[in-house]
Amino acid sequence: MNPGGNKVPSKTVALAILMPYLVLVASNSFAQDKPRIAVFSGPRATIQSSPSLITSNKAREKYGLKPSQHFDDNEFDHLLPQRLAAPVEVLVEAYSAHPLERDASVLYGPVDGYVDAEGSFSTERNSPYDKPVYRVLLKPDDGLYLLPYMARQADGSAWDGDCSYSGAPQEQCRQPFFPDGSRLFEEINRGIFGLDGEGRSNALSSRADYDFYRALPSGGYKRGQDAAERTDVGEGDIAEETLGDDMFAYKPFHLGNFTRFHDLVRASNSVQRALKSGAYAGGIWFEASPSIEETIYWLNIITDTTVPIVGVAAQRAQGTLSADGPRNIIDSVDYILSAKWADADGKDQLGAVVIEAEKIIASRQVQKSDARPGGYIATGDHGGVLGSMGAPGPVVIYFKPLTLHTWKSQVNLSKLPDAVNGVLRQKGKLKSIVVNTKDQDGYLVGASVPRISSAKIAHYSQQSSSARAEPAIDILAMVDAMLTSSPLAGFVAEGESPYGNMTTEQTRALEIAVYSGMPVVSVGRGNAGGPTAVRPYNVFIEGNNLTASKARLLLMASMLKFGSMPVANNPQQPSASEERAVQKLVAQYQEIFDTH
Repeated sequence: MNPGGNKVPSKTVALAILMPYLVLVASNSFAQDKPRIAVFSGPRATIQSSPSLITSNKAREKYGLKPSQHFDDNEFDHLLPQRLAAPVEVLVEAYSAHPLERDASVLYGPVDGYVDAEGSFSTERNSPYDKPVYRVLLKPDDGLYLLPYMARQADGSAWDGDCSYSGAPQEQCRQPFFPDGSRLFEEINRGIFGLDGEGRSNALSSRADYDFYRALPSGGYKRGQDAAERTDVGEGDIAEETLGDDMFAYKPFHLGNFTRFHDLVRASNSVQRALKSGAYAGGIWFEASPSIEETIYWLNIITDTTVPIVGVAAQRAQGTLSADGPRNIIDSVDYILSAKWADADGKDQLGAVVIEAEKIIASRQVQKSDARPGGYIATGDHGGVLGSMGAPGPVVIYFKPLTLHTWKSQVNLSKLPDAVNGVLRQKGKLKSIVVNTKDQDGYLVGASVPRISSAKIAHYSQQSSSARAEPAIDILAMVDAMLTSSPLAGFVAEGESPYGNMTTEQTRALEIAVYSGMPVVSVGRGNAGGPTAVRPYNVFIEGNNLTASKARLLLMASMLKFGSMPVANNPQQPSASEERAVQKLVAQYQEIFDTH
């Protein structure tokens, strides 16, 4: 198991175990010339995946296998980045890097020799048909080279996908996701799939140094990482990692899995520990393009840091046509190093952002709208694109958010109490219990994460007239279930846009939930253009112009600060004093939702 998230300088280091090592890294980093950036691997991250490793036709021909169905005599074999095992000399045809190189050959120095029609090398030209060549010694320490993929399956057949066959069980499948960001950064540095605008490699290493953290990684070591590469565990303590517990992937598709509610604790603690060290100029978080909007907003409100946090995703895997991930990564590094996010005291004044397709979008507003590069929008109808950068020019910031974030947030880790009151049903009665939210070091406890459910309005769904409407049974069932197992629980009610109104049946059930200890946040359906209506007569928290997914996260953080609602003796018929007690706490919640 990997409960705390791992840090990888060049090796994999368990962050939860190795706090002394992190202090050493922090103290040493200041002696280096280049700034250092923390890179966190999150779940289901396309940006950290590669295409399937398909057996090349070179290998198929060598081993007498049928050529790939995507191959004919006029097509090229595919190449994958791999390492040389030993030095090898190659003869490179001169003037072959560009179709007009030969046209400018008078500007070039002499070549190393010539190759005749039989492939024999000579330092002298013996025929006008001899090809001019350069002699190059390729060495293993050069790094990755694009080469034919020669691997086959154990039974001698070719690989045609991630698994031995379509729908194969997990033990017969490979992982297309990287275990951390180091391989991705190596490929970008090497210029494997693209060079910088000046035609050079080392686009990342020339800018900064990096440490890689396996916070909620997409790929992992199912058989345990080689003990020689582990510095964080004792002999005989090499842990195997499992899908759905230690790593979270969506491919192979039939084995895809999702993160669980308590995995948010791992993400929070991993980022907080690293950025709290003071070793980093900023942090970069990788995640799947549909869900990064949620995690990056959570980090925006929960992380107590003065350095920037950048969410980076990709719509296309590394190594595929027009992969957008490498450009987004370089832009995120440039954003961190630009310090355009800093106030007069050098503290981040923009909060966590997502950088995608040369746009800088505030984490509170960012939302994926389409599965294509550039497919992100700003929600809430009141802005959210803070600036731009990339190929058109340097980082430019046009707007600054006024909502609270990171070090300003009133629900960040440093400002949360160690314990709050929760509610459970015990022996048929609702009882207030103490929920420990943080450990002795000030980090979140996994079991404390609030369970927030959702209710969504659907017109023409009410079963009776408003006068006789009974509470919605689906909501009541969820209330009953959470009272048996989740002392911190609540609801997000996604009602009419933008007002947040729900049906009478839903409203009655949600009111019962409130008086059973569960706060309810009301938001407009979809991407609401305006804030929810202020309705002082109800007991719901108004979610402003947050989407339901963002309101859910802010409610989770708020519950870690305020705990559950006061419980009524009879949640279906609260007394006037019980109503006032609820309204008093709702006002405290409302202050958070009005400012974050």
